[in-house]
Amino acid sequence: MRETVVLPFCGAPPLPGELWMRWTLDPVLIGLLALVPALYLTFVPKGEGRERAFFWLGWATLVVAFVSPLCALSAALFSARVAHHVLLVAVAAPLLALANPWRARMALPYPALWLLIHAFALWFWHAPIPYEAALRSDALYWLMQLSLLGSALLFWSSALSGRHAAMTAPVTLLAAMMQMGLLGALITFAPRPLYTAHALSTEPFGLTPLADQQLAGLIMWAPGALPYLVAALAFAASALRGAAAGSAPSR
Repeated sequence: MRETVVLPFCGAPPLPGELWMRWTLDPVLIGLLALVPALYLTFVPKGEGRERAFFWLGWATLVVAFVSPLCALSAALFSARVAHHVLLVAVAAPLLALANPWRARMALPYPALWLLIHAFALWFWHAPIPYEAALRSDALYWLMQLSLLGSALLFWSSALSGRHAAMTAPVTLLAAMMQMGLLGALITFAPRPLYTAHALSTEPFGLTPLADQQLAGLIMWAPGALPYLVAALAFAASALRGAAAGSAPSR
């Protein structure tokens, strides 16, 4: 009996010369991506210019992640898959959280709880067995993507807009950065390739499977953790300015 070859959602691993022809034009995906801004523009007040700018940046990040050749490249390279996930959880998610003009009134309590949920999703889907399973099933693939994006969006919404965000956000965001960096370090320093789905697809790009895996870990360790650090420093600076203004003697 001939074994059925199951391709990941983004298709077969591309060769370098054909990469820029590999846009993901799935009609359902395109329709959903078109529906999201239509709904947002319908319900968000026209005067909320800054929030709309955040939304368009977040939406464009999703388009890059799912429609551009990055999607196809992630079928070949684990490092591209990690870059794809970093775009979801550390770029699109905070931008979309900031795009909510009602975030102060809809703030989620307990950011540490949402961080635990998000960290669990991140670590679970980057474990070899769940990761390999997600590439063999479109249902699991989308469960992976939606759980990563959804848990990140809930975490960022809670961290950025909580009642005591100015005081708690730096600690929570630094904790998120540390867990991202730890996962990246474990992937970087693994002594052997862990992801057999990419065992035969890295060579055309000049990488061994282990080098590809190490690059993936470094992407998660440094660029992936950077947005959390920047946000933590921004909140810390804001808190210090507020404390300085409150302690300034009145004239």
